[in-house]
Amino acid sequence: MENYVTALTFGIFMLSGCSARVVTVPPGPLIRVEGQPVSIRCDVKEYTGPREQDFEWNMLKDAKGQKTKIISSFDSRYSDQSYSKRVASGDISVVRFQDNEVELKIAEVKLTDAGFYECQTPSTDYVISGNYMAQVQLTVIPNTLKVSPKTPPPVIVEGSDLTLSCNVTRELIHPTYLSVTWSVKKGTTSEEILTFGPEGDVVTGSRFARRYAEGGIRLVPGRNGVFELVISRMTTSDEGNYECNGTEWTHESGGNWIKIVESTKEMGTVAVTPTGRSLNVKASPSSSPSSTSLVLSPGNSLTLMCGVTADNLPALSLEVSWLADGREIITMDRSGVVISNTSSSGAQGKKGEASLERTETGDYRLGVRGVTIENGGNYTCRIRAFINIEGRRWYMTAEKTSNPVTVKVSEIQPNFTLTLVAEVNPQTTAEPTELACRVTNIANLPLGGRLGVSWEHTSLPGLGGDPQTSHPIGSLDANGNLLPGSIYMERMKSGALTLSRVQPNTFKLRILRTQEIDMGQYVCSVSAWSVNSQGDMVKTSENRSSPLTVRWDTKRPIVNVVAKRIREASVGGSTFELGCSVTTQNIGDAGYSVLIQSQDSLDSTVRTIMTLSPDNVVQHGGATDPNRRDNLVLTKSGAAEFRFRLAGVQLSDRGYYWCDVTAWTKQQPGQAWTKASSSESNKIRINFLENGPSFSIAIKSDDSSVYPWETAKMECSLSVSGSSPKTDDLAYEVKWFFTRLRGGPASVQVASVDRFGVVRKINRNSSSDVTIERKDTHTYLLNIFGTQDSDSGEYFCSVTPWYLSASTGAWTEAQELTSSKVFLAVKFAVWDSLKLPLLYGASASLGVGLFSLVLGLVCAQCCCRNTAHLPRSRNKLMDLEMD
Repeated sequence: MENYVTALTFGIFMLSGCSARVVTVPPGPLIRVEGQPVSIRCDVKEYTGPREQDFEWNMLKDAKGQKTKIISSFDSRYSDQSYSKRVASGDISVVRFQDNEVELKIAEVKLTDAGFYECQTPSTDYVISGNYMAQVQLTVIPNTLKVSPKTPPPVIVEGSDLTLSCNVTRELIHPTYLSVTWSVKKGTTSEEILTFGPEGDVVTGSRFARRYAEGGIRLVPGRNGVFELVISRMTTSDEGNYECNGTEWTHESGGNWIKIVESTKEMGTVAVTPTGRSLNVKASPSSSPSSTSLVLSPGNSLTLMCGVTADNLPALSLEVSWLADGREIITMDRSGVVISNTSSSGAQGKKGEASLERTETGDYRLGVRGVTIENGGNYTCRIRAFINIEGRRWYMTAEKTSNPVTVKVSEIQPNFTLTLVAEVNPQTTAEPTELACRVTNIANLPLGGRLGVSWEHTSLPGLGGDPQTSHPIGSLDANGNLLPGSIYMERMKSGALTLSRVQPNTFKLRILRTQEIDMGQYVCSVSAWSVNSQGDMVKTSENRSSPLTVRWDTKRPIVNVVAKRIREASVGGSTFELGCSVTTQNIGDAGYSVLIQSQDSLDSTVRTIMTLSPDNVVQHGGATDPNRRDNLVLTKSGAAEFRFRLAGVQLSDRGYYWCDVTAWTKQQPGQAWTKASSSESNKIRINFLENGPSFSIAIKSDDSSVYPWETAKMECSLSVSGSSPKTDDLAYEVKWFFTRLRGGPASVQVASVDRFGVVRKINRNSSSDVTIERKDTHTYLLNIFGTQDSDSGEYFCSVTPWYLSASTGAWTEAQELTSSKVFLAVKFAVWDSLKLPLLYGASASLGVGLFSLVLGLVCAQCCCRNTAHLPRSRNKLMDLEMD
């Protein structure tokens, strides 16, 4: 018993030495503002007993003063009377976070709540060790935070600066710190712009960080709690309701910043007026600011002014562009660099021809020296206004274009007369044509001026399409450059049609071989060209001649084609040959293209079999079977003769065949073919009936009777009559049948060979064997090896011929043929069958007799003895009688 008590005491001592209860609260003092919520946490560690611990909160006015019970986590009647109402109303409460951690909450702290707050935990330990309570001092100060913002202007112009002024103060009773925050509210969403304090640092919102870093947002601290936030170059995206927030902080031991009170005041709504509302652009001649038109003579200077006004003009960077008839000619970018955008073909073709400069703020001057007619048009000034935000990024706020200023450059037009005549007029097709366009009475053509010409053609009704449409043939500009029309380009490249200037005032159109489509009305248009101040040729005027009609009595080309049968296809597999002869009228030298066409009947679809081009190139049509192209031949047998050959005709080839011939002409060698006329020949019919081969069958045997174990041979031969196919186009299926002599009328199959040469034998009960042998194309031999009596009976063969039809090109099965029957007898030889058994029997009998004789002699000599004769006893007889 003493040992047990000693062990228990030692165990309790060890437990008490390993752990000690620790109760902790936040380090103080805690400075809070009157009317604000207060939270004080308390937790316990290194304890024993139940996991969930209980807590009691007490309040002391000084560190060692009298305790006043506030609230308990387990005893609802724990509170002192002075706190019971606040506890019941929820103003004071305990919130448990974990089993060993709670928080004392005061919803609205009062000045009288200042003091020392003690957190106590009832003991659950086996041994009392550590601390069971902890204190923290709470200091309550009055709420002296004041936020007084200055109302910003309700409307500002885009690009202006906005200053947001906010006064944040408090009475310094205890060491507290201030921070100020500006935010903008759009709808229900509020976004922080910038926060200053409490440590003197600056924190910006995510959208304003770059802008602040590049100087677009500046903080200007003032005196007596005045803070100013300057937002530079406001844009429409900066509109919204601005707010100012002041916050008072305390810096507790441990380095934590605690917000003890804050106040947010609305500063006011700011609207940004877009630049486009106040931006005005006006263009006018420098000589007459109120005018909107200007008349100049060639060689004069053009000067136009562009005036720009805006409410926020000093904050804007302008890009100024002048446009002539909507085409940009010169631009001054926002940095003042001038860029000329004119092309060399325009009036301001080279750099320096047009100039742009800024005369004063909002005024820009365009100058063009040495104007020509090409400088005429509507001039407008386009302004693009930019604002530099975030230091490096440019934002285009508006774009406006001025009123147009009409500029006219008048010049005395050259005057001349045109005469269009036919120097060579064709009388028939293929004759040459030559038209001359003469320019006379030339007046007012400036020095260095030149003439250009363009030709047009309008077809006569019924030729070349729509008679109302004029097709450009081609033109020669002032420099003599030839520009062919799209329709006549190929003819000009080949030399069949030419345009030329034979004299300074005479132009000619030549057609080497005139065609029917060339008939119609011809017009030449002559243009006058002069040199502008930049040395470029520009068109100044253009005159059009009266139309000249070119036509002749046409004799339409005629093509006649006659087809005739050269070889008749009477049966399938034969050759069909067709000849076509062509005759022409009003064509001359021509080439021919031939189409061999066919159709099954007169109302069926037409198929193209083969074609032959004018250059003698043969092609197969889409209706040609690729496997039969070697059977088709189309040749030119004469100047206007053509032959078509179809070898191995089939049933699918039956129908009508004819030639479709088109005549083509060339104006000169090397040029493309031109279609003259076409025609179809009469139709030639291929019609024949399918006439397949006829087959007959015969059977014979070498010998009608054989002895057992001999070989019997029977031959089945076929003959073909009619249209006999080739050997490779013929095959047979052969079957042999047998009717037993004493087995009834039923026939059984013995063996067969199919048309591919595969032999099949039927299972038989006989010991004999059969084979089928093909002696030649039409003969098959049945061999029976080791004949037996059971092989006696009638034999016949059944044959199914197969042939490759020349009419269809497919393997065709003919009617099955059955031969007559041949009888085979297996002889029974009596002496041959008995002589061996008799010989064997006689030999066996003789052997047995001799063996019996020898055995008797041996027994007689060895087994018999000589004994004396003894008489019979009478006494024995007498005894028998007595019995």
